[in-house]
Amino acid sequence: MSKKYNVAVVGATGLVGETMISILEERNFPVDKLHLLASSRSAGKTLKFGKQKITVQDLSTFDFKGVDIGLFSAGGSVSAEHAPRAAKAGCVVIDNTSWFRQEEDIPLVVPEVNPEAIAGYKNRGIIANPNCSTIQMLVALKPLRDAFGIHRIIVSTYQAVSGAGRRHMEDLAKQTALLMNGRPADSKLYKKQLAFNVLPHIDVFEDSGYTREEMKMVRETRKIFGDPDIRVTATAARVPVFFGHSESIYIETRDPVTVAKARKLLKKAPGVVLMDDPAKPRYPTAATEAANKDAVFVGRIRQDLDSDRGLNLWVVADNVRKGAALNSVQIAELLVKEYL
Repeated sequence: MSKKYNVAVVGATGLVGETMISILEERNFPVDKLHLLASSRSAGKTLKFGKQKITVQDLSTFDFKGVDIGLFSAGGSVSAEHAPRAAKAGCVVIDNTSWFRQEEDIPLVVPEVNPEAIAGYKNRGIIANPNCSTIQMLVALKPLRDAFGIHRIIVSTYQAVSGAGRRHMEDLAKQTALLMNGRPADSKLYKKQLAFNVLPHIDVFEDSGYTREEMKMVRETRKIFGDPDIRVTATAARVPVFFGHSESIYIETRDPVTVAKARKLLKKAPGVVLMDDPAKPRYPTAATEAANKDAVFVGRIRQDLDSDRGLNLWVVADNVRKGAALNSVQIAELLVKEYL
């Protein structure tokens, strides 16, 4: 009989937490006992896992002793308090927040890109899950970087509201309904109308004029690729889409690159689905391809008209699945296969 593991999902009643639970079931993760944890407000609720109905427990009083893996997705301040406590009890934490991502002794992992970094969990018992936009970008760029090298990345993201959580999805639905009925788009979450609009503002602005979301992509790319000199600049925008982030990516490679070679590499790249046939036309979008899917979809591959070292790509993925829950579970799968 293969070994099974005690698993805790922290933030179990949230959008990502619920998706983690369903993915554990879908992928037949070797769960022995599943603990569902959330704040005291949600304690006592029941959630389904397979044929089981599991009662949500209060995170603040939960003892992690005997838990092998903790999947955390309940906000940075919650992880800051409880992830070290869980790790001290012997639980390996896979944290979906930004709290630990830039700490040198904590690995930041995308399984298709730098699986070897998982070994660093032994430092502090914590593995960080990257930002959703960083994950899908690097899954797409990994085979191109390996083959041609990448000197520079220019990326613009068009991010779904689910990246901000369930309340933001409800707010977008409310704004849309109000506007469709000829009423003002009242919102308590956005300073500007989001429905039927695009907002070039995700997270807070830093002194540089870039938002924190944009700088996450810069810093995380350098750490995951292990290349502090790679040049990255990002613009992150929120769009009125429920699930699926879209990205327009331009790369400058170190060696000459062609569309044909790029397509060949991406066609066989793990975690990637190539949809690139301009004649049909065939290309991926967030709503029709990415939503509720596990893959990173790539299309609209074009050569820079002025350089044989420039390439444009269009990349979409489900930000809640691959950008958060699935990536965490994939890390857990490698953890139990290679280390625990």
